[in-house]
Amino acid sequence: MRIIVLGCGGSAGVPMLGGADGAGDWGVCDPAEPRNRRSRSSILIEGDDGKRILVDTGPELREQLIRCRIGRVDAVLYSHAHADHVAGLDEIRSLNRIVDRPIDTFATRPVLDEIAHRFSYAFRPWTPPNFYRPVMIEREIRAGETVDIEGLSILLFEQTHGHSVTLGLRIGAFAYSTDVVRLNDEALDALRGTDTWIVDCFQRKAHPAHADVEQVRRWSRQLGIRRTILTHMGTDMDWSWMLQNLPKGLEPAFDGMQILV
Repeated sequence: MRIIVLGCGGSAGVPMLGGADGAGDWGVCDPAEPRNRRSRSSILIEGDDGKRILVDTGPELREQLIRCRIGRVDAVLYSHAHADHVAGLDEIRSLNRIVDRPIDTFATRPVLDEIAHRFSYAFRPWTPPNFYRPVMIEREIRAGETVDIEGLSILLFEQTHGHSVTLGLRIGAFAYSTDVVRLNDEALDALRGTDTWIVDCFQRKAHPAHADVEQVRRWSRQLGIRRTILTHMGTDMDWSWMLQNLPKGLEPAFDGMQILV
């Protein structure tokens, strides 16, 4: 199985809009380091048979897919309905044209309802043969269950994200946890035995809605995870600083990173 990190930035990306000259606010991140430039968080999961599951559709989805040379997606799974994870939904239209069919869209009932409210046109029945809009088919999923999506068995678990919840997922020895600040016992049980974990780590200090470096370190040690890869990183997470200071077993993601698991 291959995992492609399409984007690993926080909700505003890196750099954020602004800056003294309008060229972007980099915080403490070095603009000269290409791996500090981060688009909004999303991954693509490719099974051994080549089937592809897109997790979230962020605002830069088109650029992400082209940069990573992803020409086809077979299904979409949403972790939650925040704008930085859904705002690129209109790009599904091009993916519909490539596979020549509506695309199955997996999410919890509240997330499906929220997305369908904001993008109602994407969930209307398809009128073949053309795609003048995205066409998506609702597939309801629930935390705590294991679902089969494009031949991959995916265990889903609930995560606390400030005042909201998100879905984490595990496939075999790989897990993905974007937008999380607390994990309950069920989520921790779901993660036990994981070898490679991509997990939210927005900044160095504690944050009300996102994990920080120390929280991720504790989780990783508690769960005995060999390789913990940080995502959803903001302007506080400079690439060189992370290489020099992250605890053993933790490493930063970068846009376009590929992981074989």
